[in-house]
Amino acid sequence: MTITQTQAPRAKRRLGRRLAAVALAGAAVVTLAPAAALAAAPAGTGAEARRGGGTDAQAELRAFVENGTSTAAFAEVRQDGRRVWRGGAGTSDLAGGQPVRPDGRFRIGSVTKAFVSTVVLQLVAEGRLRLDDPVERHLPGLVPNGGAISVRQLLNHTSGLYDYAEDRRFFYQDEETLRDYVYGQRRWQEHRPEELVAVGVAHAPYFAPGQGWKYSNTNYVLAGMLIGKLTGNSWQSEVDRRIVRPLGLQDTTFPGSGTGLGGPHAHAYAKVAEGPADITRLNPTVGDAAGNGISTTADLNRFHAALFGGRLLRPAEQAELTRTVPTGSGHSFYGLGVAQSDFGCGPLWGHDGGLPGWGTLLFGTADGKRQVALSYNPYEGTDPSGTDEAVVGLAVRTLCGAAAPAGAAAGLRTGGVGAVR
Repeated sequence: MTITQTQAPRAKRRLGRRLAAVALAGAAVVTLAPAAALAAAPAGTGAEARRGGGTDAQAELRAFVENGTSTAAFAEVRQDGRRVWRGGAGTSDLAGGQPVRPDGRFRIGSVTKAFVSTVVLQLVAEGRLRLDDPVERHLPGLVPNGGAISVRQLLNHTSGLYDYAEDRRFFYQDEETLRDYVYGQRRWQEHRPEELVAVGVAHAPYFAPGQGWKYSNTNYVLAGMLIGKLTGNSWQSEVDRRIVRPLGLQDTTFPGSGTGLGGPHAHAYAKVAEGPADITRLNPTVGDAAGNGISTTADLNRFHAALFGGRLLRPAEQAELTRTVPTGSGHSFYGLGVAQSDFGCGPLWGHDGGLPGWGTLLFGTADGKRQVALSYNPYEGTDPSGTDEAVVGLAVRTLCGAAAPAGAAAGLRTGGVGAVR
């Protein structure tokens, strides 16, 4: 796929599969064409697949790989704390043709924001800051007009701060820069949060604080820095101490600059003239607190159940988490690190995200009783038409028990829910 600044607003809104801030240097070219390896490989069978509409969900998964725009996809549905369905389609490794492992790890991109926001709200409960505190009070001199931007406006994307990920240095725009993304020398580049913020604030803001809504990854890099300033620890260590370990999320990590995934996982690929290039490994510091995480479908579902089941926040902070602002899209509203959409079966809450070659969706019911987590591997450089519809179709099918209504994909995703892609 050729991407231009004017033709691909989706790419610019997302840090994930369109982000080229870390050119994927030295990626190994796989000679096996994906068309030969993308046959659906169901992983949820028998009684497990029959519970909760598994057959329909499996068909939704196949939609990710049958048109060649994704190399693998897998998902898990939970109800009242137990898995009711899990399935997969596609191939984990094109070189060897191994079927996808539905228990594998993957990069979660923007879903990281829900973890970070939860920690900030816990700090609010502890009296270490208030949501309406100005950023300048805690991070003096870092953000122009920081005295007029509140912590709340960072978390709900009403600050107006420019999204550093929209700067041209972080993206590929065409086939030539895609090749640089695959073979260049920026893959291992370390990005400090101060650097990412500096890129963001070097651009003019989108609007005055509180006068609009625009997804900006700069907001959550600042939120991570706030956590560090208030606790004396990195945001990663606080998320681990407050959420990951108490919930027993054994496959969830926030690796800083670590380039691997630390466990079984599908591979990510980009399409170049020589064939699929493996782009699995990268330096994820470009995402920082906006998109650094790694997890599994099981762990993400457990996190969602705990968050919306009231196990991580007091009632006052839970109410703040779900106090939304409109995003300008008919179905989509944004809270504090979580998005809300309603497709006719009640409000659904969660987030999506990704990094190059990775896409994630985590959504569930408002009471935390039912959720679906999805991972897929978009084949970079191909036309992604239909992928959004497949993402939303699976979420609505598994959570609502019906097909997604017309226009659902635009409501859920182009409103900016997955801007940390």
